Amino acid sequence: MSVINPNETAKSWRAHQRQANVALYLTGAEGDTGALASTRVAGFPLSLNLVGNADWINPEEVSAAAVAIVQVDRDNPASVKRFAKLAAATKTPVIAAAYEPPLAFVRSLIRSGARDVVPLPLDMTDLESSLAPIAESLARREEQEAGKHAKVVSVIKSLGGVGTTSLLCQLGIRFAQKEAAAGRECCLIDLDVQFGDAAFQLGLQPKLTLSDLIEAGARLDGDLLRSAVTEHSSGLKVVAAPKDMLPLESLTSDQLLDIVELAAREFGTVLLDLPTNWTNWSLSLLARSDLTLLVTQLSIPSLNRAKRQLELMRSQELNGLDIRIIVNRLESRFTRTIRLSDVEGSLGRDVAYTIANDHATMRAAIDRGVPIDEVRRKSAIGKDLDTLDAGIAAALGLER
Repeated sequence: MSVINPNETAKSWRAHQRQANVALYLTGAEGDTGALASTRVAGFPLSLNLVGNADWINPEEVSAAAVAIVQVDRDNPASVKRFAKLAAATKTPVIAAAYEPPLAFVRSLIRSGARDVVPLPLDMTDLESSLAPIAESLARREEQEAGKHAKVVSVIKSLGGVGTTSLLCQLGIRFAQKEAAAGRECCLIDLDVQFGDAAFQLGLQPKLTLSDLIEAGARLDGDLLRSAVTEHSSGLKVVAAPKDMLPLESLTSDQLLDIVELAAREFGTVLLDLPTNWTNWSLSLLARSDLTLLVTQLSIPSLNRAKRQLELMRSQELNGLDIRIIVNRLESRFTRTIRLSDVEGSLGRDVAYTIANDHATMRAAIDRGVPIDEVRRKSAIGKDLDTLDAGIAAALGLER
């Protein structure tokens, strides 16, 4: 049941938005100023807006920018007043630009809300120095925001053959569709490096796989990750399992944690299809997960293995994980011999979700690589998947 990398000790497991620009509000394109519109400074693209010295600037327009640089004429009270009003009306950092501003005028502008004051005509070195602290602050804020939405859901199976991958693929389709409607993304990573077939079940033909991400090493970044995913028509991004079987112990925790963390930052929610056998790296991923789904069936062998999985997690001090039990392929209560209450008694945990047994519909969906609803609308299994999808979104704190 457990495969541990001999090279690691037991303790060794361990969304794209359009970039905001800098909006320039100047009275004219003097000197080289006209070329600024096609320039980047401190990582920001610049956009040039020609306005009069005292013409009103819409704060809502400014709010779409990362920074606004506004020309101020110190000899025109209306121009000075316009700047003060704009700075008070927007949360966007506003930088004043003026010709030969004396120290007293600079202090006055700072008191009016200017983040900084730069001299005109604009000099790229001055701009870089003024914008660099704002760029760093914005990058930190974006990283913190991305971290809030970077969620990892690990899916483990009590034993092979309980339908976990099929369930996860259909769940991933639904989840991705709902996330897309909320302006977010979802990625499924098939980590069953020996027998994974999530891409096949989704009807996909990936050109790149998990192996390519592992081989990238230090070169791995968001662009490379996006080039390696295969997108399902639902919007679900899929990192396929390697084409050739890999020894479980050939991978390390650091390799896979780096890939999963990057995917979580890049896409928001990541669904992990873990292998049946345990490794140090799968324990590390489990420890990183925000939610864990343990899929079992109402059979003695399946429940026995599910119980052993839970005992392994307890032995590795993973008691604090948010683990939800899913009973897959649930038969009618009139035909099953094991009750849900027996599962709860055996595992010491409540059954969180049940998925109706509808082999014919699931098989047809897999064969065609389509959502279950395209095979059969308003099915019991479709209703159960909706309940599971909503439960996961709620557990992850995703607003839809």
